[in-house]
Amino acid sequence: MFPALAILLLWLVHLMGEAYGLPLYRLGVLPREASGIVGIFTSPLIHGDYEHLFNNSLPILVLGWCLLYFYPRVAWRVLVGIWLFAGTWVWISARGDRHIGASGVIYGLAAFLFFSGLFRKRRALMAIALLVVFMYGGLIWGLLPIVPRMSWESHLWGGVAGVVLAWFYRNVEPAYLNDADIVLLDDDDTDPLDHSSTTQQGAAIRIVYHADPGDEASDDELALKRKLYEGRQPLDPDRTDIAWSDNRPIL
Repeated sequence: MFPALAILLLWLVHLMGEAYGLPLYRLGVLPREASGIVGIFTSPLIHGDYEHLFNNSLPILVLGWCLLYFYPRVAWRVLVGIWLFAGTWVWISARGDRHIGASGVIYGLAAFLFFSGLFRKRRALMAIALLVVFMYGGLIWGLLPIVPRMSWESHLWGGVAGVVLAWFYRNVEPAYLNDADIVLLDDDDTDPLDHSSTTQQGAAIRIVYHADPGDEASDDELALKRKLYEGRQPLDPDRTDIAWSDNRPIL
């Protein structure tokens, strides 16, 4: 929902500028000028023409959705970090022209999604990284000073911000539990208390699930459940009117 609202905001800003003839380009980053500092916060909202805006709309929708869906715990921090990091370094190091557009944020999101999958080494996240490469692999050319009127500095610093944040938040859990790790055990290594299935070759298969630490019960909760269990009344079969069956429906 938020990526769609962000695109709507970009289009409303551009349409208002066109309708009232507003010089919105003045809200871009002007490097090393005091008047250009405001552009650090406003430049991603400003676009030069409809083609520029249209080219940025779809990547914002796709990459923004991936960020919110797969990394909800850090999505807002990553977005703000890319926004401010890229804008600040453009103001410090870029050419002395007005720099506008959300492409720096787009490069940051693409870099974060790609390198997060690599740093975390998880199949599902690496699949997202490959999807980003497949869809936006051509973005690599935007890091080079090839087109004179293209802000390759914004692209570069946005990408750097994405890589740095991917490494910084590499230990933050994504939106899903880890994949199950299937471990083959020899007979000598089999735990007698481990309820594992045994193959015909005699090797036990133990499936290990990495649970989310946030779902673990506290000691107080476990003690309360144990107390309730010990204090329960045993079932008297002579006073039971309902016969339970393994074929009963699940509600």
